[in-house]
Amino acid sequence: MAFQFSDQHIEDFHMLGYTVFGKILPPSLISDLRQVSNVARKIARERGGPQVQRLQPVGHFDLDQQPFIDYAELPVLVDAVAKVLTPDHHHGDRDDFGILLEPAEMPYCTAWHRDWRDNIHGLNLEHWNQGLLDINLFNQINCALYNDSCTWIVPGSHLRHDLRSEVERFPDRPIPGPNLEGKTTEEREYTCLTYCRSMPGAVQLHLEAGDFALYRNTLWHMGNYVPYSIRATLHDCPMTPEFKAWRQQAQQEAAQRQKDGMVMENPNTI
Repeated sequence: MAFQFSDQHIEDFHMLGYTVFGKILPPSLISDLRQVSNVARKIARERGGPQVQRLQPVGHFDLDQQPFIDYAELPVLVDAVAKVLTPDHHHGDRDDFGILLEPAEMPYCTAWHRDWRDNIHGLNLEHWNQGLLDINLFNQINCALYNDSCTWIVPGSHLRHDLRSEVERFPDRPIPGPNLEGKTTEEREYTCLTYCRSMPGAVQLHLEAGDFALYRNTLWHMGNYVPYSIRATLHDCPMTPEFKAWRQQAQQEAAQRQKDGMVMENPNTI
């Protein structure tokens, strides 16, 4: 069934922090993007080893750029993003977005986090808090070229600061991931899954090939990956001039704060 936009997409995005445009990519575009992602996987592993899980930005590598242009200009997708966000939000900047890939050898997962706040050393949390509800900031995209259930989220967490149960689960910064040292493949897989489920309210986001997930990256989220499940997911940002300016200022300020000895502010203590 062809993709049909509805008001439910807008409501889900604002209330839950994410929405999914189901089967919005046509099969021909999925095929073209899969072919170029196979080349990207090879380049990524040659550069970063078998466990590398992304190549970014796609525009900086010797890849056929036409499928990415077709993705950026797909009319139904441009229209859907504009309806949920604004016409000023533009996805598909090849100097920015990447392709997320499966690890070749061993299961792996990231730490639970809210983007910028929990993974940028030296970030000024006051500025992050001020922009928490700004629709021009902090939007992200996962566009799946194969079925993808790697992402875990806490729906609705983008609207608020941390709950007591979340503070108790992760009281310190940086947030630790699971201890995978010395574990077998099966033990790593079990440990990562247990870690995913340890966050109160966590749910798994299931995407089918051709689905486009638009979400607030200020909600709690993480990724969990296994080598036996192929992955090629476009990881993108619907960019605005406001977010470009915010990001540049935040990065410059964080770099200076690191030089001054600031490691990472803990939102649980301020």
